[in-house]
Amino acid sequence: MSKFNNNKIIPRYSIIAIVMSLIALAVLGKTIYTMTANRSYWMEVAATQKKDSVKVKPTRGNILSCDGQLMASSLPEFKVYLDFNALKEAGNDTAFIDSINYISKGLNNIFPERSAAAFKEHLLEGYHKMSKHWAIWDERIDYNTFKEIQTLPILHLSKFKSGFHWEEFNARRRPFGSLAQRTVGDMFGAKDTARCGLELSYDSILRGTDGIIHRRKVRNKFLNITDTPPIDGADIITTIDVGMQDLAERALIDELKDPNVNGNVGVAIVMEVATGDVKAIVNMDKCSDGEYREVKNHAVSDLLEPGSVFKTASIMTILDDGLVDTTYTVQTGPGVWPMYGREMKDHNWTRGGYGTLTLPWTLKYSSNIGVSRIIDLHYHKNPEKFVQGIYDLGLATDFHIPIVGYSPAKIRMPHKNHHGQYDNWSATALPWMSIGYETQIPPISTLAFYNAIANGGKMMRPRFVKQIVKNGQVLYDNPPQVVKEHIAKESTIKDITRILTEVVSEGLGKRAGSDKFLVAGKTGTAQMSKGAAGYKAGAVNYLLSFAGFFPADKPRYSCIVCIQKSGLPASGGGMSGVVFHHIAEGIMAQSLKLNVSDARDKSSILIPSAKIGNLLATDYVLNALGFNVTNGWNGAYPFGSPIWGTTTENGKSLTFHKEAINKAHIVPNVRGMGARDAVYLMEKKGIKVRINGRGRVIEQSLAPGDKVKKGMECSLRLG
Repeated sequence: MSKFNNNKIIPRYSIIAIVMSLIALAVLGKTIYTMTANRSYWMEVAATQKKDSVKVKPTRGNILSCDGQLMASSLPEFKVYLDFNALKEAGNDTAFIDSINYISKGLNNIFPERSAAAFKEHLLEGYHKMSKHWAIWDERIDYNTFKEIQTLPILHLSKFKSGFHWEEFNARRRPFGSLAQRTVGDMFGAKDTARCGLELSYDSILRGTDGIIHRRKVRNKFLNITDTPPIDGADIITTIDVGMQDLAERALIDELKDPNVNGNVGVAIVMEVATGDVKAIVNMDKCSDGEYREVKNHAVSDLLEPGSVFKTASIMTILDDGLVDTTYTVQTGPGVWPMYGREMKDHNWTRGGYGTLTLPWTLKYSSNIGVSRIIDLHYHKNPEKFVQGIYDLGLATDFHIPIVGYSPAKIRMPHKNHHGQYDNWSATALPWMSIGYETQIPPISTLAFYNAIANGGKMMRPRFVKQIVKNGQVLYDNPPQVVKEHIAKESTIKDITRILTEVVSEGLGKRAGSDKFLVAGKTGTAQMSKGAAGYKAGAVNYLLSFAGFFPADKPRYSCIVCIQKSGLPASGGGMSGVVFHHIAEGIMAQSLKLNVSDARDKSSILIPSAKIGNLLATDYVLNALGFNVTNGWNGAYPFGSPIWGTTTENGKSLTFHKEAINKAHIVPNVRGMGARDAVYLMEKKGIKVRINGRGRVIEQSLAPGDKVKKGMECSLRLG
């Protein structure tokens, strides 16, 4: 007989099955209810526990000079907020209220523009509103300021305990300030998007690719889970030389500010002859406050009639066609010559003109009559041949400059209709085109033409970017590019080079020359058209130019300087030529390689005055000059860890006195130091520094030995 009692067991199993079924039905019902009637509520709850597809910005690539110096770089910036709900949930709201006076005072020290009372009122307003995203400060702040805020009471806690949170941005900074601003480019700060220059042209390369993360709340904390990591942007290495750029800017601004000039717009470009590398490019506009700033890239975008710098191309065309040679003579008369119902004038027409000139002297004196008559006499019946010659010289070439706003030259080609008549050409078009009117050429194109002459006839494409690199690896190499192997015959290049050299040594370009090396170039002074109003409506505006290269016998660099001004006096050679002179001599001086011992005055036994500060650098220079330092290091460690101290003269030698300046929280004595050492020491103590003047520190606003306090600022006067 089976021990299994069906009468007892079966009912029990049935009850269990029924109960389990009812539970399953209940779970199913609850699920359906949650998915339907209560769906919106739980979706809201889920949304608070996760955030999907959050974009992560990559770090924007750097823009570097030709020798690797940072010209534009991305630095972190922050906007800071308080979440008062999180603060309350963490149970720290009471502590916040108790500490609000200290927090407000701390914020006032960091941001002196707003009082502690104003900060307290502002924070309390956010607290009473229980805001989740209350801005502590309305503007972006740098990393150091951000870290200062993090040291304040309550705010030093984690974001979940303090409610302190932030938004991070990649801010664009230019270590050299406004240097080459329109070429390097700007960013729209609020949008972190490129605005102009290389920043805009190479934006897709510099910008990188956004990453994507999602956030999940685990144990009351959000965890970032990376879906797609961001890809940082690549760096671009430009052709810009910081030293040459600074030199060109200073030389141009000095001339623009001259009372006799009072220029409206100034342009200067320096190009390396062999490569076409743009080493410096300056664009200055006179602003409403009288100061000069880069507002527009005139060097690549201004389509203006170039004036007399174009005469070089006219003479080269006729020489290359073999219609004349350098012995050719032309009659210019008394300085006024009738041309098809109009009068052509030379600049000395009131003094009787130049009379008979040889072809080279038409350029040396920049004779409008001489050049225009030579061209008109030989091309009047076939102007197409002349214009084609200009095209062959490369002046109309589209260089595809990688800067937004670039406009290629516009040089009109004569065109005949089906009746055999010119429909876009007048009798006066040719003579006036030959002297730089009736054409529109940006300065960069004019310079590329003169650079080709300096390069033996080989025209190079102006180069702004050499390489694209990332993490030390070259992603793209942009080698120098030859646009035209020969713009003219070798004999033509030699003839025009000799003539351009004589323009500077004997002609109107003397002020562009140098007594240290040969300079070749051409002046230009042109009236600027006012469109429909013509050339003489109101005050006359002038475009003053000088284009050339140096050293003329072994050209290394070409340069063009253009100044736009109103009224007289106006002289391309006397104004733009002066800027060219300063740029050329400055560049050649930079290239000199001299031994430091050459600076020693052999006729004197005086001990040089040595600055205080980092003694290693001082010791190195003194040793190189041959002076004895009794307790120095023989100049062996110029780049070691700083050793601070002072120096005293002792007969024919110097003695170093080391000083311990490592005392924490004490304002250092930086009087007598150079700016670099002084700033280094002050900032190492957490003191913000403002500098006025040049030279050594002669006065500091904070007394040496005073206790360092948070938020301290010291003004240093140099002299």
